[in-house]
Amino acid sequence: MKRCQWAGSDPLYIAYHDKEWGVPVYDDQKFFEFILLEGAQAGLSWITILRKRENYRLLFDQFDPQIIAQYDDIKIQSLLTDSRIIRNRLKINSAISNAQNFLKIQQKHGSFSNYIWQFTDGKPVINQWKSLKDIPVSTELSDRISKDLKQQGFKFVGTVIIYSFLQAVGIVNDHIIDCFRYQEINRLSVC
Repeated sequence: MKRCQWAGSDPLYIAYHDKEWGVPVYDDQKFFEFILLEGAQAGLSWITILRKRENYRLLFDQFDPQIIAQYDDIKIQSLLTDSRIIRNRLKINSAISNAQNFLKIQQKHGSFSNYIWQFTDGKPVINQWKSLKDIPVSTELSDRISKDLKQQGFKFVGTVIIYSFLQAVGIVNDHIIDCFRYQEINRLSVC
């Protein structure tokens, strides 16, 4: 069974690749989870964040943007001293302000899902990459979404981070064409 090369041999990475990466998401809380985690990942490897994901889930109230938007200085200090997550003040503060802006988008568009899927007319972008080296780190789509999110006050949403986000949540299918998940994800995309 052939996989995308980046999955490597780490069981956690393989499980993420095989079950989650690239599956189209429509659930707002899942979208917020990935915004928070992708922001935390900035400058680090994704496997570092995957290994800490359950700690983030616990410490960031199951990725509930309603709760995170209300975090105060006491909660921030608590997070900054907890070694189970990335202890970076800018990233923690961005999670809070991103939660507040996420809620504004939900109000304006009915859901974050409505907002984010509008950029592709509700359909996943299905690429046809033959190898890992063919996959870009950003695209015109990630540029547009990054710019729009920044205008709405989001932090840690540069075009490279947003492209990773789009891949993770299945707005873009970037499994290589001979990966066993490529066709499976394409079939999910037409349901």
